[in-house]
Amino acid sequence: MSDAFLAAFLAEEGLPESFRFTVERVCAPLAARAAALRATLGRTAIVGLCGAQGSGKSTIAATTVRLLAAQGLTAVALSLDDFYLSREARAWLAGKVHPLLAVRGPPGTHDVALACAVLDNLALPETTPLPAFDKARDERRLQADWRRVEGPLDVVIFEGWCVGARPQPGAMLARPVNELEQLEDRDGRWRRYIDRQLAEPYQALFARLDALVLLAAPGFEVVADWRTEQEHKLRARGGGGMNDDEVARFIEHYERLTRWILDEMPGRADWTVRLAADRTPLA
Repeated sequence: MSDAFLAAFLAEEGLPESFRFTVERVCAPLAARAAALRATLGRTAIVGLCGAQGSGKSTIAATTVRLLAAQGLTAVALSLDDFYLSREARAWLAGKVHPLLAVRGPPGTHDVALACAVLDNLALPETTPLPAFDKARDERRLQADWRRVEGPLDVVIFEGWCVGARPQPGAMLARPVNELEQLEDRDGRWRRYIDRQLAEPYQALFARLDALVLLAAPGFEVVADWRTEQEHKLRARGGGGMNDDEVARFIEHYERLTRWILDEMPGRADWTVRLAADRTPLA
């Protein structure tokens, strides 16, 4: 990748100069790996990109797709977030299973069957509508507003905070990891439900991945800082956003599984990219 191309690319995408290092060390190698995988498989290659909240996975996925397109490959970035259940569906789960399931994010709050169908369809010579979730409204967008892509695609980058995650051993579920679990999930129903979902329907979804890449935060503690930074930027743009206390509570919904991913996934991911506290990739 030439310096001129990269400079033009950063300017066109409105990315800071500091992102150059991430493009060189993560996005370009990821695009090369994905292209090679597509050639080896002879079909659509689905690459899972896992990373904690605020790790930059959405930007990395989108940038990688642009680099693949520059090579003449058809590719799309797809987010697990766009498969959240509707607010009504989560309210039903909250009433039937556990009140904490009203909060989107953990396994059990996504439409896994729809995600499986979309990934499968992207490998076919058909038009595939791509679901979109409006986080400001906490509701899925109308189908008329969904993007549509023509298949079969060469590469799909499927990103999400728990993409590729595995369930925890049962003994690990007994002890709460934070105040949220201690006070609001005293009997462990919520975390056991999440683990069952991760063990069953989510594994069927993740079985569709041909490769798994992990953006590994230096520790869970930095994730709250990353998410707080995101919310500050959102509020600065007039888009609402949570205050710092709300972020701290929200992040607790993700703590157990984030810590588990950082501990368990590096040993089996096809590529682990370790990040510094400022999100830059380490050597």
